[in-house]
Amino acid sequence: MGETLTLTSEDGHKFAAYKAAPSGAARGGIVVVQEIFGVNQHIRKLADGFAADGYVALAPALFDRVERGCETGYGPQDIERGRATRGKLSTDQAMMDVKAAVNELKKAGLKVGVVGYCFGGTIAWLSATRVDGVSAAVGYYGGGVADAAEEKPKAPVMLHFGETDASIPMEHVEKVKELQPSVPVYTYPAGHGFVCDERGSYHADSAKTARQRSMDFFKQHLG
Repeated sequence: MGETLTLTSEDGHKFAAYKAAPSGAARGGIVVVQEIFGVNQHIRKLADGFAADGYVALAPALFDRVERGCETGYGPQDIERGRATRGKLSTDQAMMDVKAAVNELKKAGLKVGVVGYCFGGTIAWLSATRVDGVSAAVGYYGGGVADAAEEKPKAPVMLHFGETDASIPMEHVEKVKELQPSVPVYTYPAGHGFVCDERGSYHADSAKTARQRSMDFFKQHLG
């Protein structure tokens, strides 16, 4: 369903991005930001799903700055590798690449949203606070959102967290709610990565509810 493009960041870095397009006219564009496991099968499947709902989806390979074509599964070694790779990528570099993806979609005259998962959930939040041209952002279980919760969003944001997420304490979620009272923050009876059906933490009901909320949100702000 999709194709791979090559994008260029403002610092000249060239990187891959998976693009999935709808069969008819596009409602808007959505940048899909990866977990620490690269633009893997799960991320491509999510992008395909957004395309099926009428959006041009673009998933930038943020880890190309560290290791081109890096994608893994969800085993213990994969988690270790993902964390190590993430550690070699600066947030500023990730933001440059997301910005390039946003600009690519804007060239087509589309309103652009950003959605991210895990590591990408934090990047989605920062996209709303730091990247011009973002019309809406949705973050799923972003572990760094609480650390950047004082930043002011330039666009509407929606956030999703799992109530039994071992890596994101509920006090972090409460901090986000306190500092951003106008941002809808939803919690679910699930753990980290509850949207991914390849993980043991997958929670179908929570994933379905969160996706419906996200799609309603994107339809409201992107068209």
